[in-house]
Amino acid sequence: MDLKKLGDVPKSYVKEILNSLSKLDKLKKVPFFTGIHFKDTEDDLNKKIDDYRKVDRESRRIWKIVELSRDDGRPQYQDYIKGIFTDFISLSGDRLSMEDQSIMAGLGKIGGRTVAIIGHNKGKDIKERVKYNFGSSIPQGYRKSQRIMKLADRFGFPIITFVDTPGAYAGIDAEDSGQSSAIAHSIQLMFELKVPVIVVLIGEGGSGGALALAVGNEIAMLENSTYSVISPEACSAILWKNPSGTRLAARALKLTSKDLLRLGIIDRIINEPIGGAQNDPKRMVRIVKRYISDAVGRLCKYSGEELVLKRAEKFENMGSFIRE
Repeated sequence: MDLKKLGDVPKSYVKEILNSLSKLDKLKKVPFFTGIHFKDTEDDLNKKIDDYRKVDRESRRIWKIVELSRDDGRPQYQDYIKGIFTDFISLSGDRLSMEDQSIMAGLGKIGGRTVAIIGHNKGKDIKERVKYNFGSSIPQGYRKSQRIMKLADRFGFPIITFVDTPGAYAGIDAEDSGQSSAIAHSIQLMFELKVPVIVVLIGEGGSGGALALAVGNEIAMLENSTYSVISPEACSAILWKNPSGTRLAARALKLTSKDLLRLGIIDRIINEPIGGAQNDPKRMVRIVKRYISDAVGRLCKYSGEELVLKRAEKFENMGSFIRE
C-alpha cells in the first residue's frame, strides 16, 4: 500500500487507518493467510482513504459557505430596511416588560403597499454586536414580533421577516423569562396569520431562534446563507465532545441553500453577487428587493383562508419517512 496517499487524509481519520495498517502487518505474519487476502484488505483501505478524502473535500466546501454566512461584510437587516422600504417606522417593546434590540420590527412601504417588517439585528462591529446581543434574541424580542404580527393581521398588511441569528439566547435569565414558550407561541401564531408571510434568510438561521420568524408562505435563502437545527460547533461538541468535528457536523446537518431546496424546506434560492453578498452589498439589497416585491404581488392574490391552508400544507409536507 502507498502510504503517501495518507497525505491528504483528515487527521481525525489517520489514526483509524494506521490502526488498520498495523493489523494488516500482523496478519501478514500469520502463515494461514494467502496473498489474495492481503490484496483485498489493501484495496479496502485504499477505498476508505479515497472516501475520507471525498468527505473532507465536501466538508471544506460547506464550511466555506458557513464562513460566508457569518461574514461581517454581508448586508444586514438594517441595510435591507434602508434599501428596500420607504417610510419605515420602528415599533418597540413587547408591552409586558422591556425592549429587545436584537429584533427590530416596524411598518414600511414597498411599491406603495404597507407591510410589516421583522428581523434580527446582529451588528457590524463589536460595540453594535454587544448592543444587539450578537443577534441572539430573548423572549421579549419574540413577544414584540408577535405583537407586530397581530397588528399586521388585523389591518391586512403582508409580513416580511429577515432571519439572521446564531440561535435564541440560551442564558438562564432568558429561560426564566419563558424563552421556549415565546418561541412556541411565535411559531403557532405564524401558522394562523391570514396575511402573506415572506421569509428571507440573509445570513445564519440557527435553531428555534430562526424558526420563530421563519414560518412563511414563501421561504427564500440567500445563496450563501445557512439554516439548521443547531450550529456546527454545538453539534460537534454534543456528538464528539471535540471541536475538530465541526466541519464534518456542518456537512451532516445539510444546512446549505442547495441542500434545503432539494429537501423541500425552502422555496427559492436568491443568487448572490460573485464571491458572496459581501462583495457587492448594494446589489444584493436590490436583488432581494426585486424578489420581495414579486413575492408580495403573487401572494396578495390569495384569500386569508387560502394563505393559512397553503402555509400549513407546506410544513406538513416537509420531511420523509419509510413505511415498513
